[in-house]
Amino acid sequence: MSEQINKNKLFIASCLALTVTAMTFAIRAGILGQLSQDFALSDTQLGWINAMAFLGFPIATMLGGLLYNFFGAKKLVTIAFVGHILGLILTISADGFWSLLISSFCIGFANGAVEAGCNPLIADMYHKNKTTMLNRFHVWFPGGIVVGALISKMMTDMSFGWQAQIAVMLVPTVIYGYLILSQSFPKTDNIETSTSKNIKALFSPLFLFMAVCMTLTTTSELGTQQWIERILGSSGASPMLIMAMITGVMAVGRYFAGPIVHKFNPSGVLLYSAVVTTIGIYSMSVATGNMVYVSALLFALGVTYFWPTMVGFVAENIPDSGALGMSLLGGIGMFAVSMWNPVIGKWIDEARQQALTLNSDPALAELAAGQATLANLSIFPFVLIFAFTGLVLVMRKAAATQVSTDTEEANIEK
Repeated sequence: MSEQINKNKLFIASCLALTVTAMTFAIRAGILGQLSQDFALSDTQLGWINAMAFLGFPIATMLGGLLYNFFGAKKLVTIAFVGHILGLILTISADGFWSLLISSFCIGFANGAVEAGCNPLIADMYHKNKTTMLNRFHVWFPGGIVVGALISKMMTDMSFGWQAQIAVMLVPTVIYGYLILSQSFPKTDNIETSTSKNIKALFSPLFLFMAVCMTLTTTSELGTQQWIERILGSSGASPMLIMAMITGVMAVGRYFAGPIVHKFNPSGVLLYSAVVTTIGIYSMSVATGNMVYVSALLFALGVTYFWPTMVGFVAENIPDSGALGMSLLGGIGMFAVSMWNPVIGKWIDEARQQALTLNSDPALAELAAGQATLANLSIFPFVLIFAFTGLVLVMRKAAATQVSTDTEEANIEK
């Protein structure tokens, strides 16, 4: 059976599945305005619809992480395929708030199943180069957002409705489903498959620390991007072009992540990311016109390595956590975003209302609401600067201790 396994095709199928995940994210961000108009939804209600997508994700990753040792990657990605088909069709036929909630949850669940199945599959297939290959896999999250954002903008400009934009995603979904179903998968040889060991590793102080940090890294990245159309719609810049630019930079950065990760090590990369993300989000909160593009570029350079480096750090430094650790980490991050989404929507509603009481110009009120919300979002990566500074110091000390121990053992052997 081993000679029939094609790692390259499995990697391509995984990347396509992640591309669909990203397109659901980008196109949903692009159609929020249309949904608001068609169904008379407030930003708080849009926040709950977004929240369902982000809530379905962690439920799938938590269940998938627990079941990976029994199901394997193929069954989990097949579940993702079915979830994507079901969620997209339900979204197209949605007739109001509640049907959008249900369809968004289905899509979010499918997205989480992709992560739960593909992350450990890639870590297992490329066990000697985990963080680099996970970064290359995660190229296709920003890559898919570029595709989704450009499709959304083009179709909106051509007066296509939101249903047509959702329907476009059925094409790559069917392709990755065919590839997954037609391929043989490798046995799990290079990842810890003892569920009891996996669970025990989750209670290590390092994993718990990384889990808390994941809630902040994910909200910094995805909380900002998911609301980009509502936050930057009145800034004098095109939100969908900004999203395409941000994610284009992220895709290139992740593809060439290997040398950067090896040079600065994962904890150093995370500290850099926190600093630059803070500067990027805050500068977006005070920028207008063309300067928004400059600020967004800084934001992109900051968030590029957050997600894959967090997952890679856990895979390399807490290996006993296995597939469960990687899946749970992603699930915790997405759960945090699901909880913050209605809050972000409420921030926009409240800031807009406050601005309208001071100035009756609706355009200025929208601008003020977006800027106030971005200022609030900049707090998340700012906290991470201190957290990752501590992580760098701890990992540096651990590395020095390991070198000292290895030297002593070598001297004893001599």
